[in-house]
Amino acid sequence: MNYKFTIVVPVYNEEDNLERVEKELLHYTTIASVSTKVLFVNDGSKDKSLELIEAICKRNDAFEFISFESNRGLSAAIKAGFDYTTTELVGYIDSDLQTAPEDFNLLLQHINDYDLVTGVRANRKDSFVKNMSSKIANGIRRAFTHDGMDDTGCPLKVIKTDYAKRIPMFKGLHRFLPAMVMLQNGKVIQIPVQHFPRIAGTAKFGLWNRLLGPLMDCFAYLWMKKKYINYTVNKKSE
Repeated sequence: MNYKFTIVVPVYNEEDNLERVEKELLHYTTIASVSTKVLFVNDGSKDKSLELIEAICKRNDAFEFISFESNRGLSAAIKAGFDYTTTELVGYIDSDLQTAPEDFNLLLQHINDYDLVTGVRANRKDSFVKNMSSKIANGIRRAFTHDGMDDTGCPLKVIKTDYAKRIPMFKGLHRFLPAMVMLQNGKVIQIPVQHFPRIAGTAKFGLWNRLLGPLMDCFAYLWMKKKYINYTVNKKSE
């Protein structure tokens, strides 16, 4: 099949979620507004995640995977997913499925006019501490980047692949995807999406990851912005 959209699914120790992930994403491929495939990125899981992913991909033609030798973190998994994507559009969703795959259709409605469309989690079903730390971190990030985004941690995004492949990812920069697209003079928009409680597995981010870590990453972003090379070729030899 000639696919147009790849959904990247980073996975780290999510064996209890993967059966539901397969079911939900397989269903989405039947209702997707564009032809869609799925790319699992196993981030060095220590449980049975890789075994389950391999089985899922064997029985579903639209599912593929790559697997890291060791755990490298969410930003590395997303970057690898972008690198291995061959379709014109790429998105990602967390394997905890706290966001709904069908909401990709909401984001895809806007991708012709924008270069990145990100979800904003409406009525978040997280703990008070998690919600407040995310709200503070997002406020700090907006002050540094002026990207206008309210929820860059939302694990539901669609990006034009040529923009995604040019993002110079480093650890923690997954929080700055809209800002990095804007550095390429790309257009971004945020769209409200559903949010659900985690059903299985455990969260991989604590208070440090949600609040103090992102503050340090803001300084990395400012360095990147200062050093970022952006050019447009308007003529070349025939």
